[in-house]
Amino acid sequence: MFAQLPKRRFTVQQYHQMSAANILTADDHVELIDGEIIEMAPIGSRHAACVDRLNRLLNRFLGEQALIRVQNPLSLGERSEPQPDIAIVQLRADYYEMGHPQSQDMLLLVEVADTTLEFDRSIKTSLYASVGIPEVWLVDLNGLAIEIYREPSADSYKSTQRFQRNQTISAQAFPDINFDLVQILG
Repeated sequence: MFAQLPKRRFTVQQYHQMSAANILTADDHVELIDGEIIEMAPIGSRHAACVDRLNRLLNRFLGEQALIRVQNPLSLGERSEPQPDIAIVQLRADYYEMGHPQSQDMLLLVEVADTTLEFDRSIKTSLYASVGIPEVWLVDLNGLAIEIYREPSADSYKSTQRFQRNQTISAQAFPDINFDLVQILG
């Protein structure tokens, strides 16, 4: 029989101290999720291409209305510092130099998944809902679809919709701008 042993959970401050002490280095592709240091999956070419397409589209349509951050950290409480593929945040003159964006700065988060779909769908969306991020798009590269999560509650989203490759979507924060999924999925 396997006994569940207690896990050592870390704070964001401890996570940063590990980096400063070179316990974690730039070669360690990790993020802090609910106090646990999670190794991030390697970024394959399909994943990278999708992130690049999204970045280009979002900058073209939203460039003057919001800041598009690609694979940069977010500060989501004392025990989480995820690095979503894309975070669309409110513009700030300092470009968040004084600290990573927090949940109140978020307009839309996008996670692109091929090998991490279940982790992103369960763990990450639950984290994002718990801190009140208004909308999350989960790009399912294998299923050629995008899941949209809206109306955050304590640990999940009340509204979830799945859109297929031949459909268009828009973000709650920018309802007049439509995105063709073919442009995103390739």
